[in-house]
Amino acid sequence: MRKVLLPLLACAALVAQAPAPKAEAKASAEVKVGTGVEKMEIQGESASFKVPAGTKIYAWTKVAGAAESTVTVVFSKGERTSKQELKVPRSPYRTNAYRTFRAGDAGDWTVKVLSADGAELGKADFTVEIQ
Repeated sequence: MRKVLLPLLACAALVAQAPAPKAEAKASAEVKVGTGVEKMEIQGESASFKVPAGTKIYAWTKVAGAAESTVTVVFSKGERTSKQELKVPRSPYRTNAYRTFRAGDAGDWTVKVLSADGAELGKADFTVEIQ
């Protein structure tokens, strides 16, 4: 009986030490808004911009858990929207989109990053004043 018990105890110890299977990561996106992107980092980050007409404002995002898919970056102010679809080849992945702000675009804006199925992964709110 002793010969049978030792191998069973050894197997039980190995099972207890085995790592748990990894749960599938939920997709998410960190979102920042600024006046430019350099070396894949946001520049001039702010929640409020006072800019001349014709200025580009960038939405920088770091997407995680959505490898080999696409995301859509949506700039919106009320019913007014502009969208850009971006590829996400790996996870995590940093990418960006921009919108050129013109006369009449002043006000409160939101930028959202949406997954391929339309789920919101992240967002940032900002205000634009056109000089």
